[in-house]
Amino acid sequence: MQDFSYPEHEKEAIYRVIAERRDMRHFLPDPVEPEVLAKILHAAHHAPSVGLMQPWRFIRITDVTTRKQIHQLVDQERMQTAQAIGDNENAARMAEFLRLKVEGILECGELIVVTLCDKREQHIFGRRTIPEMDIASVSCAIQNMWLTSRAEGLGMGWVSIFDPMTLGELLNMPAGAKPVAILCLGHVSSFYKEPMLVETGWKQAKPLADMVMENHWDNTK
Repeated sequence: MQDFSYPEHEKEAIYRVIAERRDMRHFLPDPVEPEVLAKILHAAHHAPSVGLMQPWRFIRITDVTTRKQIHQLVDQERMQTAQAIGDNENAARMAEFLRLKVEGILECGELIVVTLCDKREQHIFGRRTIPEMDIASVSCAIQNMWLTSRAEGLGMGWVSIFDPMTLGELLNMPAGAKPVAILCLGHVSSFYKEPMLVETGWKQAKPLADMVMENHWDNTK
């Protein structure tokens, strides 16, 4: 059997970047070098997509006013999320959420909105029974960006606290297209040793053993 595996030191680098990837919220204002940004976007475009539909679109936000408007939209949803947490859990948990830093939109060097393209209904291959495979494909592109950013020494944070329709209107997106992620990308002073939500005590990650089943669904998990 032919061995197609990479050399050990290259495999170690892949596992390391996966383990050290972090959802960053704290950034330095230094700009991202254009050649590095190009590498990250190329990595995203190399992601797998069902039926080779490539549903991802990237909107680079370079206008300061638009960046501030996006920040306002996120902050509005942050307050509504806090209220929903308070209604579902309690006032203490709501206050705890409000203390969390949930984005770095105004601080990061680059701001990119990743979207689903319009006219996705034309793509049937692989989506007839699971139409959500379009967003799964976009998620693969975002993961490629995250790993490449970490390898380049940059931080990236995925912001999902926004109303898709309102953001779509702000960015003049066509009907049928949909924003999936606001990505904060940039230089950082350090990377979190653990995921930020773990470091802040918001939540503990579950072990892999709780996620793996065999042959059928395990209701004890």
